[in-house]
Order: sequence, then structure tokens, then C-alpha cells
Amino acid sequence: MKNYIHGRWTKSHSSDKLNVTDPGTQEKLWEVPLGNRDDVDSAVKSAFGAADIWRNTPATARIQYLFKLKGLLEDNREEISRVCTMECGKTLAESRAEMQRAIENVEVACGIPVLMQSEFSEDIAVGIDEFIIRQPVGVSACIAPFNFPIMIPFWFLPYAIACGNTYIVKPSEKVPKTMQMLFELIDQLDLPEGVVNLVHGGREAVDSILDHPNIKAVSFVGSSKVARYVYERAARNGKRVQAQGGAKNPVLVLPDSDMEITTKIINDSVYGCAGQRCLAASTIIPVGDHKRVFTEAIVEAAKTRVTGYGLEAQTEMGALISRESKARTEHLIQKGLDDGATMLLDGRKAKISGYEKGNYVKPTILENVNPDGDLNRTEIFGPVMGIIHVNNIEDAIKLVNENNYGNAACIFTSNGSYARKFRNEANAGNIGINIGIAAPMAFFPFSGWNDSFFGDLHGQGKHAVEFFTQTKVVIERWPKEWTRKF
Repeated sequence: MKNYIHGRWTKSHSSDKLNVTDPGTQEKLWEVPLGNRDDVDSAVKSAFGAADIWRNTPATARIQYLFKLKGLLEDNREEISRVCTMECGKTLAESRAEMQRAIENVEVACGIPVLMQSEFSEDIAVGIDEFIIRQPVGVSACIAPFNFPIMIPFWFLPYAIACGNTYIVKPSEKVPKTMQMLFELIDQLDLPEGVVNLVHGGREAVDSILDHPNIKAVSFVGSSKVARYVYERAARNGKRVQAQGGAKNPVLVLPDSDMEITTKIINDSVYGCAGQRCLAASTIIPVGDHKRVFTEAIVEAAKTRVTGYGLEAQTEMGALISRESKARTEHLIQKGLDDGATMLLDGRKAKISGYEKGNYVKPTILENVNPDGDLNRTEIFGPVMGIIHVNNIEDAIKLVNENNYGNAACIFTSNGSYARKFRNEANAGNIGINIGIAAPMAFFPFSGWNDSFFGDLHGQGKHAVEFFTQTKVVIERWPKEWTRKF
């Protein structure tokens, strides 16, 4: 596996390699180089050298490459989705959906000639006009996570290059092949050399990106601990930073909600991607006296979810990314029990026929979770649902707002007054009303508050345009006595 620098596939300067394994089988798939500072520096030199040419390319010309990229992504979506499933462990349907999200972000970025338009005021004083122009910030970089190796880099990359920046992608070393295949498509675009670059690697490559003086903006998605580290180190070096962290997404269930539909949606929200997503529903908060009805319904729904290898047609939930992730998930389940929770459905020690070595945890449900315990305060990143019962909506919202995270929060109700109260008072950046996963469309920013996000501007949509451009205010006057000469 090679880096992609200055329009060419190049061998890493590092001799260190990491084995990439299939989470569903534990079989070795391929090796990835653990790139070093020399690799990052080569990519930055290439991107920096291409910056002036690319920023001076008209936006209408830049987006022609994105139109072509959209077609290539559509033509190759199945092959890339299959490799994504092999690396991540998720289901093929989930990989296909992720591919579609990437395509949608390319579509939105194709509108950059309109999205970059700014304000103009004529005659702010006699003969004087004032207006704003947007210009690219320069060399930018993305440090991507393992769980969405297709979608998440495309929250950033299309907007960055459409706005006139040059770009570097550092994919997760756990899932490198998916991005390698995407760059094989990018290579077909015949972009000017250095506009887009790929560097494989781990911690050293990340720190090199955060420290390099010629990288002006950094985008990151991962755990809150690492997001804070990325934000602090990059900002200390004078960079723009958007660092999406972890989450603990609560879902309120009111007695007036449609229980059948609510149960189905919550089941999908908790166990999609085996819980390995920052919008996974995690803490379910039934409000009022329908405790038994809800718990019985959700346990029955979870029992029917088919866990297995991601490429098998019948599979509805795949494997966790690694043995360490499986062990950590099972440890947190036990911590929840130790803190007083009651086990309603135990998915530990899962064995899948034909895939006994895979990193599987089946759907798990714990009731009466301690609000102050580790299970409720920690992002699990596994297929675990914690249930905490409360008496009224005020107590539910209080419970939501006491958590340090603030990525998403949802409510199921048929009462508009309760829904309005929740959307106004819940401390979360993405709010769902009768929606289990409040995942914004590509033309809206992917929000996040508190310990779920560090920065000011999020990925996708107009926030991405603002992040990858800097504004210049121009005040212009052309006195008549000057123009008469001509």
C-alpha cells in the first residue's frame, strides 16, 4: 500500500507496517505503512506548491473535477462498499449507505460558485462601495476515523478543494484500503499535481500534521479524548480546527408515542454499525408509566436482529473493529452491572457459526442504569443500550443536560408542546423529533456541542465553506477626478 503524493503513488519513507485484519474473521487482509514526518512533509510540499495554481483556478473550473468524481463514485460504489465492509465489519447495506452520503457531499460542493457568494453594499457613502470576498485558507488536512472511512473524509475534502484549497487525507490505519480505492478514482480526475494527497500512518503522522507550519486547517473525527488533543495542539500552532468527538446520545420515549414505530426506529438507532458511530442511540429514557410496555417491546425487537458477517445477505449487524473494542465493550457492560443495572439482554460471548474468531457482541440491553456510572458516562462504541426510567419530561431533559457529551438527542412523542420544549432545552447540536438518528443532510452542517465537538465550524454544508475560506473585506472608492483621465 502506497501514499499518493504530487499525483503519483509513492512508497512510504517508513519501513514500519501494520497488519490490517477483517473484524468478522480475524484474517489478515493487507499491510499498511505507518508513515512518518518525512511522508507528511512530502505531501505538504506538494500541496503547498500547488496552492497558488489551484486557488487561481476559477471555481466554475474547479467543480468540473467534482462532477467527474461524482460519476466515478457512483460507478464504483459496490466494489468500494464491499472493501469497506471487509475492513470495518459493518454490513454491506451500511457501507452502501455511507457511499451515498459521500456522493451527496460531492453534489453539494458542486454548488460552490453560489455557496461562496458574499455580501455587497453599494454606496455605503458617496462613491464608496464595500463588499466581502472569500479566499481559500491554504493547505488543509483531514485525520479520519475507522468507522466511516468513506463518508467522513467527504464531509471535508470536496468543500476544501472546491473552495480552492489543496488537501491531505490521513485515513485510519485500521481501514486504509477503502481510502486507497477512493484515491484510485481521484487519480483518474487528472487534477493538477499536489491538489489532493494521501498519507498513511498512525500517531507520528497525526502529530506531523498538527505541527507542520504550512498546514493551515485541520479536520478530525474520533473520540473526545483525542479530539481535545488534536484541537489543543493544532490551535496552539495557529491552525483552524474542527474536531468532532465522542457521544452519548439519549432518546426520550413518551407514553403518547407510537410504540411499534418507536421501538423499530430505536432498535435500528442503537445497533446500526454495531453501535460504532457518533450518532448511535445509547441511553434510552422512557418517561412516565409505560415502563413495562416499552422494555418488553424493545427486548423482543433486539432479539430478532441478526448478527453476523457483514457480507452475508441476512446480516443486520456486523462485528466490532477489533478484539480490543470487543473486550472494552464487554468490560463496560460488566461495569454497568456492578453499578446496579439489571441485564435484560446479554450479547456477550457471542459466537457466529462459521465466523467464531470474529469480534462479535450481540445486542445488549441493561435497565435501571446508574446515571452517574461508567456505562452512562462513557461512549461505549458497541451494541449496548442503557435504559433509565424517569417520571416526567423535566427530569428527562435534566438527565440529558447533565451528560458531558452533546452530539445528538432525540424525542418520540405525538405532543407538539413537548417536542418544542425538548428541541429548545436539550443541550445537543443535533436534535431528532420522532427520528432515531438525527443525521443532517449534506447541505446542513453536522453539529455537536460540549465534549462532542471542539471548534466553531462543523463539517458539511455552509459551515464547511466558511471553515475552508477566509473573508476579506474590501472598501472601494473611485473618485471622478481619477477616472476622467481615462
